[in-house]
Amino acid sequence: MAQTETSVQNAPAPYPNATSESEHVEEPKKRNPLVLIIMALVLLAGGYYGFTRYQFAKAHESTDDAQVEGDVYPVLPRVGGPVLEVKVDENIRVKKGDVLVTIDPADYQQRVNAAEAALFAAQAQVTAARAGVGTANANVRTAQTGIGVSQANQERLQKDLKRSDLLRKQDIIPQSEYDAVQANLKATAAQRATATDQVAVARQQVAVASQQIAVAQAVVKQRQADLDNAKLQLSYTTIVAPQDGIISKKNVQPGQVVGPGQQLFGIVSSARTWVVANFKETQLEDMKVGQPVKLEIDAYPHEEFNGHIESLSAATGARFALLPPDNASGNFVKVTQRIPVRIALDKVDPEHPLRAGMSVNAVVAVK
Repeated sequence: MAQTETSVQNAPAPYPNATSESEHVEEPKKRNPLVLIIMALVLLAGGYYGFTRYQFAKAHESTDDAQVEGDVYPVLPRVGGPVLEVKVDENIRVKKGDVLVTIDPADYQQRVNAAEAALFAAQAQVTAARAGVGTANANVRTAQTGIGVSQANQERLQKDLKRSDLLRKQDIIPQSEYDAVQANLKATAAQRATATDQVAVARQQVAVASQQIAVAQAVVKQRQADLDNAKLQLSYTTIVAPQDGIISKKNVQPGQVVGPGQQLFGIVSSARTWVVANFKETQLEDMKVGQPVKLEIDAYPHEEFNGHIESLSAATGARFALLPPDNASGNFVKVTQRIPVRIALDKVDPEHPLRAGMSVNAVVAVK
């Protein structure tokens, strides 16, 4: 009995921690209100940004298919020959009228000399033709004088014939003398006819000589034109800058033989640049000339440039391609076309020069 009581007393009490576990049940954690505030602010900021972007997109049209454009003047020789001297180098600034290249002028100088000699010969022919006219006029005057002499002789002989006729009727002079007077009168009449013919011939000679003057003067004009053309060709041996700008893409060296129309280099004009932006045709509904444009130049990411629409192209860029598309042939696949829009800069920033070919992002305020 004693052992049994002792074992009972030493036995562990059933579920000794039951009460303590129930007392330590964890309560649910409360959320930090700062997190909720931050999430709300993020949602509001995102919504505001999305709304502003939506409003901006409704009032603006943009494209990154744009580039800076400028005038590029090709330098082309108009005559051929070996190059004597090249007076410029790559990326050198030149002014209008500066000498760029000199072509050997020897052949063209010879042509000028030959043309001058031909002109002098033609002018001599004009002088000779004018002298011929003077001679022909003198012949006319001589022939007219002969007519006058014949006329006077004829009148005198007619009077002599009347007197001889009276004297012959009175048998004062012999018949032979009377016949001689008649013969002289006939001879004088023939001389007058001959002199009249000589006047006509002399006048024809005057007309011919005058025509020779006209022909000689025409030859002089032709020779003068040949001389002017030879001098013009000679002047083309000195190639000058057509406009202010910067030499680019040089392709000529001294001693090189060049031909007419061969491009030697280009001159990129820095006096005026503009931007050509290729907008999709679906973006042009509200686009008009004069609308302001914001330009973002890739070369100057921290600078802003402003401009305005100067003009819109009358055709898509595809219309000017070497092989324009023909939608009437083959299978048709609709492709959104792009229209070139020319944008003029409001002002030029000399510290950030724009060079032809630079990439641009153009944003137009259409509303």
